[in-house]
Amino acid sequence: MLGLIILSSFISIILIAFKTIIEPRLSHSIVLSMGIGLNAVILFVAFQAPDIALTQAVIGIGISSVVLLMGLKHIGGKYES
Repeated sequence: MLGLIILSSFISIILIAFKTIIEPRLSHSIVLSMGIGLNAVILFVAFQAPDIALTQAVIGIGISSVVLLMGLKHIGGKYES
């Protein structure tokens, strides 16, 4: 069962990363990158590294995404297509 969770998280990371690259809207790319971080948290928990999972959740998903979304708001969405 654990192997299935790990495999599905790896596949999800690859698929979400590809979608993030081809997504034309920056705001959607930022949200998709949060999905990559969430899958990384799942992998860290599966590998029994809760300290790293918590750090990834707070910094990788939370703070980084907020900073990127605030930056996008600051530039006024000029680069949104």
